[in-house]
Amino acid sequence: MDDKIKILKDKIAEAHLGGGKKRIEKQHAKKKLTARERINYLLDEGSFEEMGILVTHRTTDFGMEDQKFYGDGVVTGYGTVDGRLVYVYAQDFTVFGGALSETHAEKICKVMDLAVKVGAPIIGLNDSGGARIQEGVRSLGGYADIFFRNVQASGVVPQISAIMGPCAGGAVYSPAMTDFIMMVEQTSYMFVTGPNVVKTVTNENVTSEELGGASTHASKSGVAHKTSINDAACLEDIKQLLTYLPQNNTEKTKKLPFELGEELRPELKQIVPDNANKPYDMHAVINGIIDEQSFYEIHKDYAENIITGFARLGGRSIGIVANQPMVLAGVLDVDSSIKSARFVRFCDAFNIPLLVLVDVPGFLPGTDQEWNAIITNGAKLLYALSEATVPRVTLITRKAYGGAYDVMNSKHIGADFNYAWPSAEIAVMGAKGASEIIFRKEIADAADSEAKLLEKEKEYADKFANPYRAANRGFIDEVILPENSRRKLLKAFAMLENKQVDAPKRKHGNIPL
Repeated sequence: MDDKIKILKDKIAEAHLGGGKKRIEKQHAKKKLTARERINYLLDEGSFEEMGILVTHRTTDFGMEDQKFYGDGVVTGYGTVDGRLVYVYAQDFTVFGGALSETHAEKICKVMDLAVKVGAPIIGLNDSGGARIQEGVRSLGGYADIFFRNVQASGVVPQISAIMGPCAGGAVYSPAMTDFIMMVEQTSYMFVTGPNVVKTVTNENVTSEELGGASTHASKSGVAHKTSINDAACLEDIKQLLTYLPQNNTEKTKKLPFELGEELRPELKQIVPDNANKPYDMHAVINGIIDEQSFYEIHKDYAENIITGFARLGGRSIGIVANQPMVLAGVLDVDSSIKSARFVRFCDAFNIPLLVLVDVPGFLPGTDQEWNAIITNGAKLLYALSEATVPRVTLITRKAYGGAYDVMNSKHIGADFNYAWPSAEIAVMGAKGASEIIFRKEIADAADSEAKLLEKEKEYADKFANPYRAANRGFIDEVILPENSRRKLLKAFAMLENKQVDAPKRKHGNIPL
């Protein structure tokens, strides 16, 4: 028996070495952790249980029968993060460059299937050169098997992808279908076709970093939800993100201990300027409402005219969507609509209540927006909020103009509670634009048209640029003092905690994609 035990221990030790010490050293030289180091850093100490450690590939073509490594380029299993069960896979770049084979894919599919059966998050740590070309269509089939499971798990368990090295070609589509994509600056990249192909087809000279690096996807494409300076920081970000999420779609996020105090926030009444055209930072409003230092922003560098992220309010996890007057005056455009719609749908899928903070002058005009389908893309946010059945509360801090008022979680599309500050302006459009249309003839006929415009602008503003007409109609449930906002929201979300909605029977809706 001792001999047999020694054989087993030798095999496990060999598996732990991956592609060998030299390749591990190369990984470290690139300032990257190995697959096992990443898992050990992410999970609670001693909690990891590995699955498929002795799996090897089955390929005999191109001399591959002489190149076998235990684990076949991916480490899979389960463990805990802060005591919570998670399933994890980490591609091992030291083995065939992390290239995906048939058996490599089977290992990933096995943990994904278990995650759905048990109801626990799945975390993928991607570091792979792509499909293992020696296996041909079998490796492509492996990718498709994973893609299918991504879709089956969508809205059932949270799926988090960390790009911690190369991720190219077909490999990018699995992370793209997960809920959140993290990227590591300078050491990770994602693209469908690499720089060489781009050069051949379009004659563009571009580096991997420019084409698909972390900063590119965080700020230009919106593919990456968050970037980190190194592997360890990325894994810490995943840990923090998990604290805002439930295990699955049948549970709610665990509420942290909280005792209701006076909860007044006097600083909130100083934030919105008297001049309606002057910007202010909506982050100040968010921080004045939520539990201290609890905001975890998503897509921070993309479509900055809208803010999305998780926070805690009274110990509860909530999702926040907020216009940002500091960028493009907080207008809705193609990118901000897509960004916020996807975030809303995630929150709704996983029972996370939504707070919408509104200061929106409308949709961004122009040929660029119209030609890039602002109609369809703007409708995505409208659809997502109309579809959401989680508790939904709106607070209008200043402007809520035109169709954007409707879209930003208005009472008309099913919001549960709608508040406004006295500074709120709820109208079809701003006073100047409205006056130029309504009083066009009167202004044109006046001896001093500029003075007449100012007079009519004030007349319109006094009548419509306030929250009271909407409150008279019940479209606003209450006009509140800014300093009372936190207390009002705490009570509203507590009241809505057991909200239930019976949706019409259907297979699924057809969101305007």
